[in-house]
Amino acid sequence: MKKFELTTESIYLLGTKLFRIKALVTFGCVKKGELGGFVEKEENLDHTGSAWIFGNARVYGNARVYRDARVSGNARVYGNARVYGNAWVYGNAWVYGNAWVHGDARVSGNANVYGNANVYGNALVHEGALVHGGAKVYEKAWLYGNAKVYGNALVHGDEEVSGNAEVSGNQMHATVKGFGSQYRNTTFFITRDRNICVNCGCFSGTLEQFRAKVKETHKDTKYAKEYLAIADLMEMHFKEELEKIKK
Repeated sequence: MKKFELTTESIYLLGTKLFRIKALVTFGCVKKGELGGFVEKEENLDHTGSAWIFGNARVYGNARVYRDARVSGNARVYGNARVYGNAWVYGNAWVYGNAWVHGDARVSGNANVYGNANVYGNALVHEGALVHGGAKVYEKAWLYGNAKVYGNALVHGDEEVSGNAEVSGNQMHATVKGFGSQYRNTTFFITRDRNICVNCGCFSGTLEQFRAKVKETHKDTKYAKEYLAIADLMEMHFKEELEKIKK
């Protein structure tokens, strides 16, 4: 049974005609007869589950919204993107390319998730944050400000990336940009002897040596707190891979 239909109200977006949707039955928090957002075709929104597109949100191309997911506000989902589970994309956020947002994840504000990025679990990506490439943001991770996560970087657990920080790399290597006293690039990596090591300016050593140097140099300043927070984030980032190596 169909839960919605395309109305005659339409708009053009970059040459593509989109149609406003209308609920045919009551489901979830949507009432029969309620108008929703815009889709290019019925395939953009699944007829099963309670998934819905609200307000002026737009879903088009081969993108799909399904299960109990929501897209609202002025958000856009397009390309081959997928939004499903209990995920919610709202505000002015865009999800596109081959990106997936699922689980209980939230993408909001002016955030962009694209490429082959994957945001899931209870992750929150908002404000002006960007997630792209093959990056994964999951569990209870939180991205905000103008933070960027890309490449094959993993941000997970209770990690927070904010401000102008950038995280890239893979399971064995990560680079963080835009924090600390010099706004220089700081590289974290796993060595052959299974230690997490750090290269930051003239410093090169283990993660514990890095923490000690930060405390010695920056005392209890804002910069010390930034460096130590990033050190904690990277320790969590590499934890899963280190456990695999030890096995």
